[in-house]
Amino acid sequence: MSNIKAIKRESTSSGSNNKLRSQGLIPAILYGGKDANQNISIQIKEIKNLINSDTFLSKVLELDIDGKKEKVIPRDVAFNVVSEEPIHIDFMRIVSGKKIILEIPVKFINHPDSPGLKRGGVLNIVRRKVELKCPAENIPNEIVVDLTGTDIGTSIKISSVKLEGNVAPTITDRDFVIATVASPTVIKEPEKPAEGEDVAEGAEGEVPAEGADAAATSKDGEAAKKDDKSKDGADKKPDEKKSPEKKPAEKK
Repeated sequence: MSNIKAIKRESTSSGSNNKLRSQGLIPAILYGGKDANQNISIQIKEIKNLINSDTFLSKVLELDIDGKKEKVIPRDVAFNVVSEEPIHIDFMRIVSGKKIILEIPVKFINHPDSPGLKRGGVLNIVRRKVELKCPAENIPNEIVVDLTGTDIGTSIKISSVKLEGNVAPTITDRDFVIATVASPTVIKEPEKPAEGEDVAEGAEGEVPAEGADAAATSKDGEAAKKDDKSKDGADKKPDEKKSPEKKPAEKK
């Protein structure tokens, strides 16, 4: 169990909280049980590694508040949206005899002893955490799943997991699956061209030249122009002879 030193704080204004953060402290609150809520702060260097672990929100800690020790469990952490640094923590007192609902992480062990995994099977994890109802004084750090003897096609259900006394899943209406050992998935790679074969289409040795294409295009254009000229000549009619204009007779 980790022991964390905490300091009482009187002010809860945003200004005082920002000042604490600039000094390397995280504002926090402690609640639950018969005692009143208590505002505290914790050195970030003492708890940062714990916050980054998968088990932080299910881990029992011991807070030392000015010499008074209390068992607590973290219930929520707020993070700065830009820096992603923790800026506030909620702790709940652990009261003996009370039951708590927590999400406990699943840990898989003995991978080499699984015949299915040895033959290339894949461990398909359905639930990385399982919600449990457990006594405040008996909170497991993790749910251990033993893969020994599991073959391809095996479904590992919650009923096959050993849970300590008075600890039970919150889902009680079905025997849900935690993980399966699935068949290996083989991805077929595309065939590579044989050595010496041309990748480009066309007969061997042929290299389409840009000039050849341009020449072909220009020839087609000239032919089209000639056709147009011949058509224009065919369409035009020969000039008709104009009759001489009659001059008005001179007056004598």
